[in-house]
Amino acid sequence: MYKLIAIDMDGTLLKDNKTISNENIEAIKKAVEHGTKVSLATGRPIKGIEKYLKQLDLISDSNYAVGFNGAVVENTMSHKIISQDTLSQDDIEFIYKLSKAPNIYPQIALKDSSVSPIKNKYSELDAYLNKITFKIGSIENVSENENIFKFMFLGEGPDLSRCISKLPKEIYDKYTVVRSEPEILEFMNKNTNKGHGVDVLAKKFGIDKSEVICIGDSFNDVHMIKYAGLGVAMGNAATEVKNIANYVTKTNEENGVAHVINKFVLSGILN
Repeated sequence: MYKLIAIDMDGTLLKDNKTISNENIEAIKKAVEHGTKVSLATGRPIKGIEKYLKQLDLISDSNYAVGFNGAVVENTMSHKIISQDTLSQDDIEFIYKLSKAPNIYPQIALKDSSVSPIKNKYSELDAYLNKITFKIGSIENVSENENIFKFMFLGEGPDLSRCISKLPKEIYDKYTVVRSEPEILEFMNKNTNKGHGVDVLAKKFGIDKSEVICIGDSFNDVHMIKYAGLGVAMGNAATEVKNIANYVTKTNEENGVAHVINKFVLSGILN
């Protein structure tokens, strides 16, 4: 019996127009009604998914969400953080030097805001979608009192691919590096990934990982898909993501999340 479901947002729970289908909402609410824990696990800040948490009735003292690709796990009601991994000032200086490639825009993510030295459409869109403040300023001089959850390289897909091809091998030894979108490359604390975030939740709830379902579509979902007792890739996922999954569901436009919940959770409860 599966007791915890961790669900990615963009490309998974959300349709292409950034809405949740009625079918997905209904399946999630039914699963919760019958005692299954459901948590959203996203690369976004928790602030950026609050409206979706409200839609799904997942804001309470007993609900948690995984944000910043696992760098933060926090309660959805009190916002008490139960797990947190950040980047140091030395990390920021090291990564910033690597961002000085053609047409690449560096950005750091703080809890409720982002900072880039250059005004750019990618940072502005990120701020708009996540309801956070975008500040233009020095990345290297951010206060040491600020928690920096990830460093992002933003740019067009081909430009980002060229930049990635020139990164030194040591960057992958020092940090968790994931390409969450074609236009976004993210660098995080080595301990940070969605699998770690879901593991924190499973232990919090006293749930074995064999009783966990994780659903995702992109490369930043790989750690949690590998971690889960049932790792699920969306029908629209990259081939590499599908190859490591235990099950491939329908696409995000075909209510793939609801399909998984109905097949693996509710069928055993309601029948």
